[in-house]
Amino acid sequence: MENLPSSSSPPWIQKKTKNRNPYFTMNNLHSKSNKPSFGAHCHNNHSQKKQAMAETSTSSSCNGSSPLTQIAQDHLFSILLLLPVDSILSFAMTCKKFRALTASDTLWEYICQRDWGPRSVEAFKVSNSNQQLPWMRIYKQVSGVDSVYCHRLCADPDAELVFPTPRASHSLNFVSDCLVLFGGGCEGGRHLDDTWVAYMGNDFQRLLKWQRISSGSPSGRFGHTCAVIDDCLVLFGGINDNGSRQNDTWVGQVAFHETLGITLSWRLLVVGDNAPPQRGAHAACCIEGRKMVIHGGIGRFGVRLSDTWVLELSENFRTGSWCEIVTQPSPAARSGHTLTCIGGTRTVLFGGRGLGYDVLHDLWLLDICEGQPQWLQVLYELQNIPGGVSLPRVGHSATLILGGRLLICGGEDSYRHRKNDFWVLDITAVPSITVQPTMLNSMQLFAKMWKRFKTKGHIPNCRSFHRACADQSGRCLFMFGGMVDGLLQPADPAGLRFDGELLLVELVLQL
Repeated sequence: MENLPSSSSPPWIQKKTKNRNPYFTMNNLHSKSNKPSFGAHCHNNHSQKKQAMAETSTSSSCNGSSPLTQIAQDHLFSILLLLPVDSILSFAMTCKKFRALTASDTLWEYICQRDWGPRSVEAFKVSNSNQQLPWMRIYKQVSGVDSVYCHRLCADPDAELVFPTPRASHSLNFVSDCLVLFGGGCEGGRHLDDTWVAYMGNDFQRLLKWQRISSGSPSGRFGHTCAVIDDCLVLFGGINDNGSRQNDTWVGQVAFHETLGITLSWRLLVVGDNAPPQRGAHAACCIEGRKMVIHGGIGRFGVRLSDTWVLELSENFRTGSWCEIVTQPSPAARSGHTLTCIGGTRTVLFGGRGLGYDVLHDLWLLDICEGQPQWLQVLYELQNIPGGVSLPRVGHSATLILGGRLLICGGEDSYRHRKNDFWVLDITAVPSITVQPTMLNSMQLFAKMWKRFKTKGHIPNCRSFHRACADQSGRCLFMFGGMVDGLLQPADPAGLRFDGELLLVELVLQL
């Protein structure tokens, strides 16, 4: 069956020349707007610059014979923000003056913005009452995190007992501080056409109050995709219980009012005649600049597809235009895979079920920057990854989390054995697609790229075709539904059941 806004740049940064250093590119896979923006002179940040300079003013000076010691400290900050973290830490070891400079929490806050995106940093600050945070220590902890803690979320006992029914192949998104769930498939192969919303604002205490939205919505379906662009949802395709594939595009807008509560309105997007063929079980994600990318899926007559399309929306989200991307090489036909934006115009495709019904584990990067789309396969061997034999999967989720990595959850293998494991794909270990493909084959890369996380707290059921999404900070992941094994005959399709459990999955950090 997520866009980051432009980063808040330090006021002392000036116009940058194009950097083609591949190692630099590996560690800065956000969009150009998310790298330190040269030419952004923000008067409101001037006090932060002074604070950072003051933090280093009392340190002892270095050997005056070095040309580096003659560079003004604001210029050194500019240089440091262009370097990968390993190089910044090496720079800190040269003398006491530079060690104090690189220990500045102001500098590390900007490094966090550069590597994680400003939205994650802002959400982190809000969740900690905007107090001064130890950003260097936070960065270190996020980089070294190796486990998640799972909570089973409960309904609010004081609220009316209404909640979504168990389902799979639905959509689940975090937008405007709300969880939005739509459609899916349920017992008997029937589709659902309901929309549910739960507010997850600052007073969220792991108690849910689901609200069903009855306004006009897309027709019932499962296997559709729904991506967040700005504060809107963009839904495409899907399959109904008659087996008919769809290729309509809908826009949904969520609003939270103190008096009216939560409202959500859907409307059909006008896209003209040039639209992707009907499909379901495809993959999609939003990218920079009001755009959405889709790939693959199951088309008419059950044929698996391999095409890639980009939707560009108008300023007012009333109209849009589709354009097919044709480039070689490109991923093979598949369904049940994932496509996740890792910042800017870059996306990662992983797994799925191929033409021969085999479950895949291949990994592809797509960048459509500057109108020159390019797919690049990242080659790796399962035997070179501890536990890597379990990586091939279909019906999993892949979500961008704090630290710029993908958290891959669940799914099933070729024998329909479902999983409840958590794997992290470290994006910073994957070179930019501007790097030659021959650079992607190395044992060192394999060791850094994949890591299986430990699971603490509530142990989730093994599941596939569930859905997951992250909050603004990227530290918390919400996961709902999916197909789980039956109690009597787990491997028998007749023994399948649908799950209605909502989980909160948190990165384990010691702050």
